[in-house]
Amino acid sequence: MALSDQLKELESMRERGTLSEAEFARAKARLLDEPAPAGGPSVSAGINALRRSRSDRWLGGVCGGIGRATGVEGWVWRLIFTALVLLGGAGALLYLLLWIFVPSE
Repeated sequence: MALSDQLKELESMRERGTLSEAEFARAKARLLDEPAPAGGPSVSAGINALRRSRSDRWLGGVCGGIGRATGVEGWVWRLIFTALVLLGGAGALLYLLLWIFVPSE
């Protein structure tokens, strides 16, 4: 089960009243602080886990999704893409390709 699916399940359990706020916070911290397996995650696993965000989106959710996958805020990625657009237009092409090929969560 993916981390995002586990977090969604915890959130639904909290909303149903199965978990208290304190239990939810402990379970969430345990999920997020869990050490990576030996050898670290593979690059292909990280790429396959990339999804466009439905909640942190301005256009297509690409920057929000990259931010969630990398742990960097979405606004930083928006700034990077804007700089790439202004410095030659590569950012627009890259954003468009990611919008097309990265599935929504």
